[in-house]
Amino acid sequence: MKFTFVTLFQNIVEGYFQDSILKRAIQKEIFSVEYINPRDFSESKHNKVDDTAVGGGAGMVMNPQPLFDTLDALKSQDEDVHVVFLTPVAKPFKQNDAKRLAKKSHIAFVSGRYEGIDERVIEKYADEVFSIGDYILTGGELASLVICDAVARNVDGVLGNSDSLTTESFETQLLEAPSFSKPKDYKGNLVPSEYLKGNHSKIRLLKLALSECKTKFFRPEQLLKHRTRKSYEK
Repeated sequence: MKFTFVTLFQNIVEGYFQDSILKRAIQKEIFSVEYINPRDFSESKHNKVDDTAVGGGAGMVMNPQPLFDTLDALKSQDEDVHVVFLTPVAKPFKQNDAKRLAKKSHIAFVSGRYEGIDERVIEKYADEVFSIGDYILTGGELASLVICDAVARNVDGVLGNSDSLTTESFETQLLEAPSFSKPKDYKGNLVPSEYLKGNHSKIRLLKLALSECKTKFFRPEQLLKHRTRKSYEK
Protein backbone atom coordinates (compact mmCIF):
# COMPACT_ATOMS: atom_id res chain seq x y z
CA MET A 1 0.00 0.00 0.00
CA LYS A 2 1.07 3.56 -0.66
CA PHE A 3 0.15 6.88 0.94
CA THR A 4 0.86 10.12 -0.93
CA PHE A 5 0.65 13.48 0.82
CA VAL A 6 0.03 16.48 -1.42
CA THR A 7 1.19 19.28 0.86
CA LEU A 8 3.04 22.57 0.94
CA PHE A 9 4.64 21.55 4.25
CA GLN A 10 6.23 18.12 4.05
CA ASN A 11 8.11 18.61 7.33
CA ILE A 12 4.85 18.76 9.26
CA VAL A 13 3.86 15.32 8.00
CA GLU A 14 7.00 13.22 7.66
CA GLY A 15 8.07 13.41 11.30
CA TYR A 16 5.02 11.40 12.30
CA PHE A 17 6.41 8.35 10.52
CA GLN A 18 9.80 8.44 12.25
CA ASP A 19 8.83 6.43 15.34
CA SER A 20 6.74 3.59 16.72
CA ILE A 21 4.32 1.33 14.85
CA LEU A 22 4.13 3.21 11.56
CA LYS A 23 7.90 3.48 11.27
CA ARG A 24 8.21 -0.30 11.71
CA ALA A 25 5.50 -0.88 9.11
CA ILE A 26 7.43 1.23 6.59
CA GLN A 27 10.65 -0.61 7.39
CA LYS A 28 8.84 -3.91 6.78
CA GLU A 29 7.56 -2.47 3.48
CA ILE A 30 3.94 -3.01 4.50
CA PHE A 31 3.23 0.46 3.13
CA SER A 32 5.22 3.38 1.75
CA VAL A 33 4.86 7.17 2.02
CA GLU A 34 5.68 9.88 -0.52
CA TYR A 35 5.27 13.65 -0.61
CA ILE A 36 4.39 15.99 -3.46
CA ASN A 37 4.58 19.77 -3.16
CA PRO A 38 2.22 21.73 -5.44
CA ARG A 39 4.74 24.59 -5.52
CA ASP A 40 6.89 22.37 -7.74
CA PHE A 41 4.13 22.54 -10.36
CA SER A 42 3.40 26.25 -10.14
CA GLU A 43 3.76 28.18 -13.38
CA SER A 44 4.09 31.52 -11.63
CA LYS A 45 7.42 33.34 -11.48
CA HIS A 46 7.76 32.92 -7.72
CA ASN A 47 6.08 29.51 -7.44
CA LYS A 48 2.91 30.98 -5.97
CA VAL A 49 0.07 28.59 -5.20
CA ASP A 50 -2.55 31.06 -3.89
CA ASP A 51 -4.53 34.03 -5.10
CA THR A 52 -7.28 36.37 -3.91
CA ALA A 53 -10.78 34.98 -3.64
CA VAL A 54 -13.18 35.74 -6.49
CA GLY A 55 -16.19 37.57 -5.07
CA GLY A 56 -14.26 39.00 -2.16
CA GLY A 57 -13.64 37.70 1.32
CA ALA A 58 -10.76 37.51 3.76
CA GLY A 59 -7.57 35.61 3.02
CA MET A 60 -6.17 33.82 0.01
CA VAL A 61 -7.32 30.64 -1.75
CA MET A 62 -5.16 27.86 -3.23
CA ASN A 63 -5.62 28.42 -6.95
CA PRO A 64 -6.32 25.59 -9.39
CA GLN A 65 -3.29 25.49 -11.71
CA PRO A 66 -0.65 23.99 -9.38
CA LEU A 67 -3.08 21.43 -7.96
CA PHE A 68 -4.53 20.49 -11.37
CA ASP A 69 -1.02 19.79 -12.65
CA THR A 70 0.02 18.03 -9.44
CA LEU A 71 -2.92 15.66 -9.50
CA ASP A 72 -2.69 15.10 -13.26
CA ALA A 73 0.92 14.03 -12.77
CA LEU A 74 -0.06 11.77 -9.89
CA LYS A 75 -2.84 10.12 -11.87
CA SER A 76 -0.57 9.64 -14.88
CA GLN A 77 1.68 7.55 -12.62
CA ASP A 78 -1.19 5.58 -11.06
CA GLU A 79 -4.67 5.92 -12.50
CA ASP A 80 -6.09 3.93 -9.57
CA VAL A 81 -4.93 6.38 -6.89
CA HIS A 82 -7.78 7.24 -4.51
CA VAL A 83 -7.75 11.00 -3.94
CA VAL A 84 -9.00 12.31 -0.59
CA PHE A 85 -9.47 15.98 0.27
CA LEU A 86 -9.64 17.24 3.87
CA THR A 87 -12.04 20.04 4.69
CA PRO A 88 -14.38 20.94 7.56
CA VAL A 89 -17.26 21.18 5.05
CA ALA A 90 -17.51 17.45 4.40
CA LYS A 91 -18.91 14.25 5.85
CA PRO A 92 -17.39 13.09 9.15
CA PHE A 93 -14.66 10.45 8.94
CA LYS A 94 -15.65 7.24 10.76
CA GLN A 95 -14.02 3.95 11.73
CA ASN A 96 -15.90 2.15 8.96
CA ASP A 97 -14.24 4.52 6.48
CA ALA A 98 -10.83 3.62 7.91
CA LYS A 99 -11.51 -0.11 7.47
CA ARG A 100 -12.82 0.37 3.95
CA LEU A 101 -9.95 2.59 2.82
CA ALA A 102 -7.41 0.10 4.23
CA LYS A 103 -8.29 -2.11 1.25
CA LYS A 104 -7.10 0.51 -1.26
CA SER A 105 -3.69 0.14 -2.89
CA HIS A 106 -2.87 3.87 -3.07
CA ILE A 107 -4.41 6.85 -1.28
CA ALA A 108 -3.47 10.50 -1.84
CA PHE A 109 -4.33 13.08 0.81
CA VAL A 110 -4.63 16.65 -0.44
CA SER A 111 -4.02 19.18 2.32
CA GLY A 112 -5.38 22.68 1.92
CA ARG A 113 -3.96 25.91 3.34
CA TYR A 114 -4.97 29.57 3.58
CA GLU A 115 -8.77 29.91 3.25
CA GLY A 116 -9.06 26.59 1.43
CA ILE A 117 -8.77 25.07 -2.03
CA ASP A 118 -10.45 26.33 -5.18
CA GLU A 119 -13.64 24.24 -5.38
CA ARG A 120 -12.99 23.35 -9.01
CA VAL A 121 -10.02 21.23 -7.92
CA ILE A 122 -12.17 19.27 -5.50
CA GLU A 123 -14.97 18.80 -8.03
CA LYS A 124 -12.58 17.43 -10.65
CA TYR A 125 -10.28 15.22 -8.61
CA ALA A 126 -11.91 14.20 -5.32
CA ASP A 127 -12.86 10.56 -4.89
CA GLU A 128 -13.86 11.37 -1.31
CA VAL A 129 -13.94 14.42 0.95
CA PHE A 130 -13.72 14.10 4.73
CA SER A 131 -13.88 16.20 7.88
CA ILE A 132 -12.36 15.07 11.18
CA GLY A 133 -14.50 17.36 13.31
CA ASP A 134 -16.49 20.53 13.70
CA TYR A 135 -13.56 22.89 14.15
CA ILE A 136 -11.07 24.75 11.99
CA LEU A 137 -7.35 23.97 11.65
CA THR A 138 -4.67 26.11 10.01
CA GLY A 139 -4.14 23.44 7.35
CA GLY A 140 -5.14 19.98 6.21
CA GLU A 141 -1.93 18.20 7.20
CA LEU A 142 -3.06 17.20 10.70
CA ALA A 143 -6.37 15.94 9.33
CA SER A 144 -4.51 13.96 6.67
CA LEU A 145 -2.34 12.37 9.34
CA VAL A 146 -5.34 11.48 11.49
CA ILE A 147 -7.01 9.66 8.62
CA CYS A 148 -3.78 8.05 7.43
CA ASP A 149 -3.07 6.70 10.93
CA ALA A 150 -6.61 5.34 11.28
CA VAL A 151 -6.39 3.66 7.87
CA ALA A 152 -2.84 2.33 8.22
CA ARG A 153 -3.49 0.48 11.48
CA ASN A 154 -6.20 -1.50 9.67
CA VAL A 155 -3.77 -2.67 6.99
CA ASP A 156 -2.76 -6.29 7.49
CA GLY A 157 0.54 -6.61 9.33
CA VAL A 158 0.78 -3.06 10.70
CA LEU A 159 -0.31 -3.93 14.23
CA GLY A 160 1.62 -6.58 16.14
CA ASN A 161 -1.61 -8.15 17.39
CA SER A 162 -4.49 -7.77 14.95
CA ASP A 163 -6.94 -9.01 17.60
CA SER A 164 -6.67 -5.59 19.27
CA LEU A 165 -8.65 -4.11 16.38
CA THR A 166 -11.78 -6.04 17.33
CA THR A 167 -12.04 -4.67 20.89
CA GLU A 168 -11.63 -0.96 20.22
CA SER A 169 -14.16 1.84 20.35
CA PHE A 170 -16.46 2.12 17.32
CA GLU A 171 -16.01 -1.49 16.25
CA THR A 172 -19.50 -1.68 17.73
CA GLN A 173 -21.61 1.32 18.71
CA LEU A 174 -20.07 1.23 22.19
CA LEU A 175 -16.94 2.96 23.43
CA GLU A 176 -14.13 0.67 24.55
CA ALA A 177 -14.17 -0.50 28.18
CA PRO A 178 -11.53 0.96 30.57
CA SER A 179 -8.06 -0.63 30.51
CA PHE A 180 -5.82 -1.32 33.49
CA SER A 181 -2.20 -2.41 33.94
CA LYS A 182 -0.16 -3.76 36.86
CA PRO A 183 0.15 -3.20 39.77
CA LYS A 184 -3.37 -4.05 40.94
CA ASP A 185 -3.04 -1.51 43.77
CA TYR A 186 -1.31 1.78 43.01
CA LYS A 187 -1.39 4.26 45.89
CA GLY A 188 -4.75 2.95 46.98
CA ASN A 189 -6.25 3.03 43.50
CA LEU A 190 -7.44 -0.50 42.77
CA VAL A 191 -8.10 -2.50 39.62
CA PRO A 192 -11.70 -3.88 39.61
CA SER A 193 -11.50 -7.14 41.52
CA GLU A 194 -13.37 -9.12 38.84
CA TYR A 195 -10.50 -8.47 36.43
CA LEU A 196 -8.18 -10.40 38.76
CA LYS A 197 -10.18 -13.61 39.25
CA GLY A 198 -9.53 -15.21 35.86
CA ASN A 199 -13.17 -15.88 35.02
CA HIS A 200 -13.18 -14.69 31.42
CA SER A 201 -16.93 -14.94 31.04
CA LYS A 202 -17.53 -12.62 34.01
CA ILE A 203 -14.75 -10.29 32.88
CA ARG A 204 -16.37 -10.04 29.47
CA LEU A 205 -19.75 -9.17 31.04
CA LEU A 206 -18.15 -6.57 33.32
CA LYS A 207 -16.31 -4.98 30.39
CA LEU A 208 -19.58 -4.80 28.47
CA ALA A 209 -21.29 -3.10 31.43
CA LEU A 210 -18.42 -0.63 31.84
CA SER A 211 -18.42 0.01 28.11
CA GLU A 212 -22.13 0.84 28.22
CA CYS A 213 -21.58 3.16 31.20
CA LYS A 214 -18.79 5.03 29.45
CA THR A 215 -20.83 5.32 26.26
CA LYS A 216 -23.87 6.58 28.17
CA PHE A 217 -21.76 9.30 29.82
CA PHE A 218 -19.67 10.46 26.83
CA ARG A 219 -21.69 9.47 23.75
CA PRO A 220 -25.34 8.79 24.66
CA GLU A 221 -26.38 8.81 21.00
CA GLN A 222 -24.06 5.83 20.40
CA LEU A 223 -25.68 3.88 23.25
CA LEU A 224 -29.09 4.48 21.68
CA LYS A 225 -27.79 3.07 18.39
CA HIS A 226 -26.38 0.05 20.24
CA ARG A 227 -29.67 -0.69 21.99
CA THR A 228 -31.66 -0.17 18.81
CA ARG A 229 -29.41 -2.60 16.98
CA LYS A 230 -29.68 -5.21 19.75
CA SER A 231 -33.47 -4.88 19.71
CA TYR A 232 -33.53 -5.25 15.91
CA GLU A 233 -31.30 -8.34 16.00
CA LYS A 234 -33.68 -10.01 18.46
